[in-house]
Formats: sequence, structure tokens, C-alpha cells
Amino acid sequence: MSDSPALWKPTADEVSRTRMREFTDWLKRERGLSFRGYEALWEWSVNDLDGFWSAVWQFFGLDAVSGYDAVLGSRDMPGAEWFPGATLNFADQLLRPGAGSDPAIVSVSEGSEPVTMSRAELRRQVASLATTLSELGVGRSSRVVGYLPNVPEAIVAFLATAWLGATWSSVGQDYAAPAVVDRFGQLEPTIMVAADGYRFGGREHDRLAAVTELRRALPTVSATVIVPRLRHEVTLPSAISWDEATSRPGAGPGPELVPFSHPLWVLFSSGTTGLPKGIVHGHGGVLLEQLKSLGLHWDLDRRDRFFWFTSPSWVMWNLLLSGLVTGSSVVTYDGSPTYPDPGALWKVVSDAGVTVFGTSPGYLQATRDAGIRPAAEHDLSMLRSMGSTGSPLAPDLHQWAAEAVGPGPLFSISGGTDIAAAFCGGAPTCPVWPGELSVRNLGVAMQAWDDEGRTVRDQVGELVVTRPMPSMPVHLWNDPDGQKYRDAYFSTFPGVWRHGDWVTVTSRGSVVVHGRSDSTLNRNGIRMGSADIYHAVESLADVSEALVVGVEQPDGSYWMPLFVVLADGVALDADLETHICDAIRRAASPRHVPDEVIAVPGIPHTRTGKKLEVPIKRILQGAAVDSVLQPGSLDDPALLAPFVLLARDRAGLD
Repeated sequence: MSDSPALWKPTADEVSRTRMREFTDWLKRERGLSFRGYEALWEWSVNDLDGFWSAVWQFFGLDAVSGYDAVLGSRDMPGAEWFPGATLNFADQLLRPGAGSDPAIVSVSEGSEPVTMSRAELRRQVASLATTLSELGVGRSSRVVGYLPNVPEAIVAFLATAWLGATWSSVGQDYAAPAVVDRFGQLEPTIMVAADGYRFGGREHDRLAAVTELRRALPTVSATVIVPRLRHEVTLPSAISWDEATSRPGAGPGPELVPFSHPLWVLFSSGTTGLPKGIVHGHGGVLLEQLKSLGLHWDLDRRDRFFWFTSPSWVMWNLLLSGLVTGSSVVTYDGSPTYPDPGALWKVVSDAGVTVFGTSPGYLQATRDAGIRPAAEHDLSMLRSMGSTGSPLAPDLHQWAAEAVGPGPLFSISGGTDIAAAFCGGAPTCPVWPGELSVRNLGVAMQAWDDEGRTVRDQVGELVVTRPMPSMPVHLWNDPDGQKYRDAYFSTFPGVWRHGDWVTVTSRGSVVVHGRSDSTLNRNGIRMGSADIYHAVESLADVSEALVVGVEQPDGSYWMPLFVVLADGVALDADLETHICDAIRRAASPRHVPDEVIAVPGIPHTRTGKKLEVPIKRILQGAAVDSVLQPGSLDDPALLAPFVLLARDRAGLD
């Protein structure tokens, strides 16, 4: 816990105007409940799940949408049954708020001015596309996939899919076709919506060849809707143009009302082996979570303009579009965050009149390193708060942002694709301390546990959740008996969610996140599986085997080295390193390219053949070998020596 003074404290007047205060006033008036501060409110929210989530349901007006038989049927984890008997539609709730003339989406592309889509136009396009999809056979059991940049058409396609009760999944166009097939191929989709390309770093990136490759590799796709981003028109055999698909007359079909846990989308969170893991969330769970998170914690309403720099591959894109449920407008950006200079996103914030801006520690670091003072160089007068996620926010970087950006709070948040939500973050009624997440979020029974399953305070422990959340996965894709689900989250502490983060819950209720305790790569907020990298590298004739790890550094930066075992007679030189990185870029994405490539004599494994990603990561962070593994359990303990030596060299030890 930091001894530094708070970076931001809300005034009494600011607190009085928040929806969080409105909620607690409502609880007092309607339920006779009073709380002495946020911590007491949080305690009630996790100890009385029925009371809290029924209050969220009623406070945000869902009682006018549907009744329900109970808040919780089964309380088991996994397998909790939320709001049995309720029927609703997520897209319907996002499209309801606001007058037709209100702004819905503000789109910005590299080198262009903001373009605004009204609520009425958004509703019209969704209705028209829903009609087209319905006529193509899309229904409650269908899957629709999007290979798209972060543009308004992606949001329209998602909403039209969800409106029909079908299941959505998307991947950004920086992913190469083989990595996309690894994801979409599992879903056997009926329809694909794809753009002809995207803009990034001052260049246009043509993706028509990749779209053609995807169509060949996805035999269940019966039709493709093409979004022209780089051309006025796109012609592909048996493809439907975006204009044609969204120009159908009439009101379109009504929203398909579905049970609370009906599949909404599949998000992919890659593991270390095999195909990426498909995580299925339900309409109702995501809706309730986003109303609570965006409405109470972020305090969004129709006066706001919400922008998070993200990609359709990342759960933060899903969070961004969910801002529509509060009546706010959302900002999409197709481009690089650092082109033509690291101030690019601050220009978007200024030009689009953003009020709430989300980014990553990596971008804040790039801004600081470039000597940019955002508030001095851009008009940020509309900006009232910021968010940061993707990796831990270092205290000194947090302090810099408070000084260089402006007086509003910067809330660091931590959650995951797994729950499409945050475990901990900020609240408009609570102070912000440097390097800390101010609160555990309402309704999230998050604790830090030691290895014996005991709650710890003011010391590092595993992030666990001891009671169910509505937005926990309904199930994993292609996991009929639920074993993959249990293995992923409940194998360490049966009946308790273990997320894979090291955290400290402080005595004042704030949280410090120290990084991943598992082997998932998490670079600048984009979670990636090492399997994509291994697939690219280990197929090269010059490489026998590889190991990649992501290492959180003490200064808040992230180091992702790739260790390679070379074929006999091969030496690592600049040309081979370029060849390896190019292979990764082609087969996966530019984000998967390592920070450096290091040759080693061999990769250590367990006796069952598993690579030691987590132990190697911890050794590179300075942990003693004996504290992270038993050398006797390895196939060749001598292979640890180069990693130990590298860790000592980086730490400046003899």
C-alpha cells in the first residue's frame, strides 16, 4: 500500500451528483438500507447477492422488461443459475436509450475528422441488417462472425446478430488468416462480416486476400457481407455489399427475447497449448454487469462520449459498445495510437469531445517518453475521467498522468475476457492512490488468498472470487461436460474462481495488481496465447523448439522474450531473427512479435513434456529456482542455467 497522498479525491458536491450516490439513496428509500461508505456497500453487495442484483435490476428499470422466478436458482460455481424465468435481449437494451437525434457512434480513422452516427441511424442500420441476416437463415442457434477493424459497421453487425438471438464473435484484422481460422473454425459460423482492410501507421492494409482465404477455410459460411473501408466498391463472388445489406426498407424483425443465459458472444482467450479457448457469455449476465459497471462505477449517462482504444479482438471492444446502454455515445478509432506521433489518441480525445477515455499503461508510457504534455498540447476540457487496463499501472506513471493530463481521476481497472468485466477498479465516490485500484467492484466477492486458501491482507496472494457473478461464462465452447471450464478456473480451489493474477488487497480496501500468475501473455492489454507463436516459429526449418514468456517489470513495463533452440549447424543472426519475427507476424499478428529473440541450448520441460512457462517467467522476475519448481521434476534440470544467468544479468548481479 502506497504511503503517497491520494492523486484525486471527489468533493462532496461531485459525490452528490454521481449515479452511485443516486443508487445508495434509492436503496435507503426503497429498501431501507444505509451504508457508511463504499466498503460497507461492497460488503453488502457480496454477502447478499439476491438483494444486490435484484436492486440493480430494479434501479435500472429491467423490471419493466421482464419478471423472473428468482435471482439465483443454483449458487454453485461453476453452474450458478441467474434470474431463471427472465427473458430479454441485450441489443434491444443498448438501442433503447436516447432520442433519435442523439449521437450514438462517433467514428475516427487515421487522418480523418470525426463522423457522427445518430441513434436513429444506428437503429435503422441494425434493423435493416437484421432483416438481411434473418433472410439468410440466421436465428437463435446461428453464429455470425466479424473480421473487422474498430469501426461503426462492427458495432452494427454485432447488434443485428444479437437482436436475432444469434451468437457473435469477432477478430480484428491485424490477425492473420490462420490465427482467425483457429478461432472461427471452432464455431462453424453461418455468416461472416468482413472489411476489405484497415488503416494503421499511415498505411492502408489490404485484407481481401485474407478474407478469401477465410471463406475457403470456413465451409459453413453461406454468405459474406463485405464492408468497404479502402475501396468505394468491393466485388467478391457471392458476397453481399454492406450498402445492400443495410438498405432494406421497413422496421425489420422485433428483438428475439431470450433466456437470461442465452449465448450472446464467444470471446477467445488463448491458452498455452492447442486451439484458443472460446468463452461464452449470456445476454442477461453481460447486461447486468455493464449496467452496474458503466452506470455506477464509470458514472456514464447520455451526456458522455466514451472512448476506449481497443480492437474487436479484445474484450474492451465489447465494453466500449456496451456504453450505449447508458445513453452515452461511443467513439471508434481505426488507426495506430502513435501515428503520426504518440499524441494521436489525445488528438482523438480532443477532436471527438471525449469525456471518458480508456487506454493502457503502455500508451501512457509512450506519451511520457515522447515528452508529450497532453493537457498543454490538446483541448481536453471535456475529459472528466480516464481508465487504464491491460497491465499494472506503475505509481510513477500514475502520478505523471495526474500532472500531465488534468484534474480528473485515472481509474486503473483489472478484470478479464473470462468475465467480460472488471474485478476491481474505481468508483466516482472514492479516492485514487498512485499505482492502486481504488476498490473491489460491487457484487464481486474478490479476495487475495495464499497457497492454503486463506484470505490475506496487505500481502501478495492469488486473486480469487468466492461467490458467483452474473457475467461468469455460461460455458466454454466445445466443452460439453464442463471439464475444461472447471480445469480453467476451479481446479486450484474447488468451488472458488482462481483468475491467475497476483494481487494485494490493502487494509484500506484498494487493490494492487502485480501481474499474471499463469502463463497467458498480456501485452499492452491484449491477452495472447503462446500457442499462436509456437505454431509460427516451430514450423521453421531453422528452429527446433521455442518458449515465449511475458514478464512484468518493476517499472511497469512488459518484456516478452522468445527463446529458441536452433537446428544443428544454425546460428542466430540478424537475418534469422528477422525471419522468425516475420513468420510470427504473418501467422499471428504484429502484437505477437517478441521484444527479442534469444538462442538457448534447450527448453526445459516437466517429465510429462510440458514447457515451464510460468516457472521460467518467475525466474526471470528474480525468483529463486527452488521457490518456483522442483528441479527433480524436470526432464533436464541443467537447461535452467541459461535462464538463471539471464535473470542475474538483467538484475545487474554478478
